[in-house]
Amino acid sequence: MKNKLAVFVLLIVFAVVGCKDENVMPKPKAMLRLDYPIAKEALLETDYFSFNYNNRATPIIKNQSAIVVDYPSMKGSIFVTHKKVNGNLNKLIADAEKLSLEHMKKADNIEPRTFINEENKVYGTYFQIIGDAASQSQFYLTDSVQHFITGSVYFYSKPNYDSILPAADYLQGDMRAIMETLRWKN
Repeated sequence: MKNKLAVFVLLIVFAVVGCKDENVMPKPKAMLRLDYPIAKEALLETDYFSFNYNNRATPIIKNQSAIVVDYPSMKGSIFVTHKKVNGNLNKLIADAEKLSLEHMKKADNIEPRTFINEENKVYGTYFQIIGDAASQSQFYLTDSVQHFITGSVYFYSKPNYDSILPAADYLQGDMRAIMETLRWKN
């Protein structure tokens, strides 16, 4: 009985001495930090237009009207397509806007922004798509007379907005650079 009492007292002493009165703080949630390199621009030229692109990407020229700016390390691409305007500008714009709005089924929001570069006669709209849609951003550009271009960002994975957000932001910046540096050829 004395042994049981001694063990019990010893356990209480260890419990009292072992417990320190410290403020226990929960660990903050960790977030993955992805830093992408600053883009260095390279020039891409076709028969119809030229633009600057990120030299970390690989341009794949399918033909003079279809280009893929591929980012293998991010498993994503910017698809750029050119069409000639033949009195069908309103239809081309309607089709481009319809394509962007089709993502509304899965997207939380679509934010259109008008783009105007009067000096180089480049006009259009940039669509930022927020949510689990297949494309995170799209645009169309035109000179209103001869040329019409659409562009879309796609990733080679199931859409999960939170997971691809850093890469989507990076590619959206590159997409805006393409829009800002686009020049038409006659």
